[in-house]
Amino acid sequence: MRILITAGGTSEKIDDVRSITNHSSGRLGVAIANAFYDETTTIDYVTTNSAQKPSNTNINLHLISDTKNLSATLESLLSQNHYDAVIHSMAVSDFTPATSLSEEQLLTVLNRLLKNYQGNSLNMTDLKNEIRELEELPVTEKKISSETDHLFLILKKNPKIIQLIKQLQPETILVGFKLLVDVSFNELYTVAMNSIKKNQADFILANDLTKVGEKQHLGYLIAQDGSYTTGTTKQEIAELIKAAIVTASKK
Repeated sequence: MRILITAGGTSEKIDDVRSITNHSSGRLGVAIANAFYDETTTIDYVTTNSAQKPSNTNINLHLISDTKNLSATLESLLSQNHYDAVIHSMAVSDFTPATSLSEEQLLTVLNRLLKNYQGNSLNMTDLKNEIRELEELPVTEKKISSETDHLFLILKKNPKIIQLIKQLQPETILVGFKLLVDVSFNELYTVAMNSIKKNQADFILANDLTKVGEKQHLGYLIAQDGSYTTGTTKQEIAELIKAAIVTASKK
């Protein structure tokens, strides 16, 4: 068996010294890798420098930084290898910085807008066009000056990496992850089922951030048919995922 695991969280670059990231530790990914590891399983493990990593040296580590880097790495791995399963637990940034503006730059843009649309209403289409133009402005500084009291970032939406997986390997068993914050089980379940359909996943591990900690991790492994199993620790969740994939691979 050969499996691909992603874990940790991407970091989106603002300039050469700053970035937007998340708090994903990668501990669940490590637990999953440990549950799967044996002499008959090959594991490709995609993660980041800051995330925790499996200690077993026989696991193939692939380090990435941002969402663009992750996309290129997955395309390469999925094109070169056949995977029985892909477990996509990485917390991928929904947005990435397009450009930044100091207070002075922002005021210049606003003044231009006021002049251009003086006497006319600025509708949503016009505003969207103006924002797209701002997105095209490159961040030329290696380190953005800290002289401004406020820095304004324009973020643009990242592509959904999980949708790439089934496009490149339709037959692989795909386990996706969905994290919400302080919601009911019904809402979490509904969002997870929608994610299964949208991303052609075989399973979604649904969890709520308020029930995730170092010692506790309540998660629901939801299948395409709507059935689910429950784990209360990272180790339990890892074993649930392993059992589900082993069973599905025999069908």
